[in-house]
Amino acid sequence: MLPAVVPLAHPSPSLLLLLLLLPPPPASSFFPNIWSLLAAPGSVTHQDLTEEAALNVTLQLFLEQPPLGQPPLRPEDFLGRTLLADDLFAAYFGPGSSSRRFRAALGEVSRANAAQDFLPTSRNDPDLHFDAERLSQGRTCLVEALREVLVAARALDHTLARQRLGAALHALQDFYSHSNWVELGQQQPHPHLLWPRQELRSLAQVGDPTCSDCEELSCPGNLLGFTHLTSGYFGTHPSKPAGKCSHGGRFDQSSSRPPRGGINKDSTSPSFSPHHMLHLQAAKLALLASIQAFSLLRNRLGDKAFSRLLDISPASSLSFVLDTTGSMGEEINAAKIQARHIVEQRRGSPMEPSHYILVPFHDPGFGPVFTTSDPDSFWQQLNEIHALGGGDEPEMCLSALELALLHTPPLSDIFVFTDASPKDAFLTNRVESLTQERRCRVTFLVTEDPSRVQGRARREVLSPLRFEPYEAVALASGGEVIFTKDQHIQDVAAIVGDSMADLVTLPLEPPVVVSGRPLVFSVDALLRRVTVRVHGEVSSFWIRNPAGVSQGQEEGDGPLGHTRCFGQFWIVTMNDPPQTGAWEILVTTEGTARVRVQAQTSLDFLFYFGIPMEDGPHPGLYPLTQPVAGLQTQLLVEVTGLGSRSSPGGPLPNFSHVLLRGVPDGAELGRVPLEPTGPQERGFLAASLPPALLSSAGPFSLELIGQDGEGQGLHRAALQPCTVVPVLLELSSSPGFLAPGSKAPLSLRITSFSGPQDVELRTSVKPSFVLTSNVSRVRLEPNESAWGCLWLEVPDTATPDSVVVVTVTATGREASPVPLTHAFLQLLVLAPAPQDPLAAPAHSSGPILASTNPASTLVTRGRAGGALVGNPWWGTVGGVLLLLGLASW
Repeated sequence: MLPAVVPLAHPSPSLLLLLLLLPPPPASSFFPNIWSLLAAPGSVTHQDLTEEAALNVTLQLFLEQPPLGQPPLRPEDFLGRTLLADDLFAAYFGPGSSSRRFRAALGEVSRANAAQDFLPTSRNDPDLHFDAERLSQGRTCLVEALREVLVAARALDHTLARQRLGAALHALQDFYSHSNWVELGQQQPHPHLLWPRQELRSLAQVGDPTCSDCEELSCPGNLLGFTHLTSGYFGTHPSKPAGKCSHGGRFDQSSSRPPRGGINKDSTSPSFSPHHMLHLQAAKLALLASIQAFSLLRNRLGDKAFSRLLDISPASSLSFVLDTTGSMGEEINAAKIQARHIVEQRRGSPMEPSHYILVPFHDPGFGPVFTTSDPDSFWQQLNEIHALGGGDEPEMCLSALELALLHTPPLSDIFVFTDASPKDAFLTNRVESLTQERRCRVTFLVTEDPSRVQGRARREVLSPLRFEPYEAVALASGGEVIFTKDQHIQDVAAIVGDSMADLVTLPLEPPVVVSGRPLVFSVDALLRRVTVRVHGEVSSFWIRNPAGVSQGQEEGDGPLGHTRCFGQFWIVTMNDPPQTGAWEILVTTEGTARVRVQAQTSLDFLFYFGIPMEDGPHPGLYPLTQPVAGLQTQLLVEVTGLGSRSSPGGPLPNFSHVLLRGVPDGAELGRVPLEPTGPQERGFLAASLPPALLSSAGPFSLELIGQDGEGQGLHRAALQPCTVVPVLLELSSSPGFLAPGSKAPLSLRITSFSGPQDVELRTSVKPSFVLTSNVSRVRLEPNESAWGCLWLEVPDTATPDSVVVVTVTATGREASPVPLTHAFLQLLVLAPAPQDPLAAPAHSSGPILASTNPASTLVTRGRAGGALVGNPWWGTVGGVLLLLGLASW
């Protein structure tokens, strides 16, 4: 988020926008993502186009909005080198600023873009790919998807907004590869594609022949000499009429019927793209059009809302779930104090939270959720909460937490304040799965010791294991449960501010406390603000650095750092810079004790999973949230902060393998080598997960192992563990939005790869609309799928511009228990579209996107050491002056 004092003016049409293309990976194509499995050297993917366009518009925003207290950015500082998110954040927010959330947001958009080629409801729909001469219909779908982005972003549901943005960009980029716009000699993006009130003219008619027969892989001259706009047919639906062009390539069944061949420019490989020789021209126009789309959204949303859409901020969100029963006075006050401190301390700074979420609960109620980007509104809402009524245990904690998860941005921390166990423990598995779907970490601050028997009133005798649901959710999310007393809650709650400093958790060996056995963690030169937290039934502990210097649990300053103690909770903050090497912590305990070591660094990583897809319109990796038992799966790692190094200008850090551990025992499951994908500075790595790991369901954690530029060890742990799920559960909807009074079909597919499965299916929807299904249980043999259809009824009274969340839960039947698996689907309820859903606001002077003629001669350039070199090409597009680096072309 940009500083609040920066004016939110729209970019000047004469603004200088720096456009520097990333070098393409050696084995990718104009296919869904850079993980494409088939080589097409020198090609550009949907992922390249999407991320590059976002980086350019982000740089444009940074150039126009000088950072507070720092010199303004200069375009010339970005010449001659690859444009990277880490570099942009370091230049704008300061060295060491993390681009992790920004890159995660771009990843959401890119994966949604790629999913258009994989999802059964979109992969073969010609309207979503500008195929089969359905150009007007494609433009309608494109504009409608952009409208949904705006509505979802204004409703602060940025996950849904990014999904719809990815779908829109996929269609927009496909236009330039699948149509003959490039072959018609056009040098600029189509001037009317984003404007529904502008008619698409000169379209080929049904009876117009467009292509001649081509028997070769490469078909440079198969388009007939005409000036009308056309696009190729793909597959058999709809069937290709006589004389029409095919999409072409090895995946297109229509290309074997005369006229053979095709016109797609998806890659530089003639095996996939008959017009491969025009791939780079198509990619260039697709990139410029993608920049136009991002700029359009920026204009409609304003700079602050656009920054939230792409998470252009190093700051986290502030998300509270508060028990409001009568015994919670101290806890509510502690939450207010921490919130006030965070708001005042970070207001106007790069670390000001980008979102504020508040969900109260008691018994029997929970909610409503309050979400805002305005700190004053959040503080006012929080200040009105008081501890009233109730007083008995348990409470509706997990229901409130589920609501918070649905509204909290990914990669955020959520803090739950309570002194009671959950009444809704049946939601435990679903909430666990949702924390991993949203990549959010949950910390419970519980002011009742689980062994305590005196306190608030109870309806019944409660089990001493009643807090286990909190422990399960915390473990699944990478968070923790901290038990404390009322008199210490304000001090312990200080971890809220610490957690929002974007600290990484350092791996411990062993991962759990064993009384009398030291815990070992590694400190490298890129870490600062190393903090050790110890809590539980601890008799004593000490910390020792690599030089053998020790410090015990005594409060105050010691030789290694400063110790604070609040009951059974200790925080030890190490002196900076900490000594590099292996540190030890020895804890003596007679019961349960926990240790967590955190540090501040920009060097971290994101991870995803994918499965190879070779039977669809394009090859690539279909993204998964979790790996599936029995299914060959790729682990995809994206390292952030690679610009961080102990010697600036020296070699980049590198990571060689991942360490896999079982959860919660910490047993080592194996070490898997990582292979770099693309240029090292992008930080993309891939690994094939071992079949033994995927043979059965269960959780595991990831640790990244490598070295810095000087050969010293680097060790990072993933935010939260992963879970191998027993079946693949896919839930999707037809493209488009929900309208009040409508009935929408949803598609459900469940597949088993590892063995016979007896599965029961349950559904739920928020808000409580009517949802029916034609399947409730299924028997699956190995490598067998079952399909189902759900019907969602949207009442006439549904609130326009609201979000609906559908959840399908798969569980084993009693005779064959299967761990729960969940699928989540977000849908948007929209009012009828205006005449122009992307019309400029009333105060706008008119459209900001207008096509102009190219300005200069293109200068070809070489490559040196992966950086961009040579002179730029000056041109204009969309009313914006461009500085276009062409090393990738």
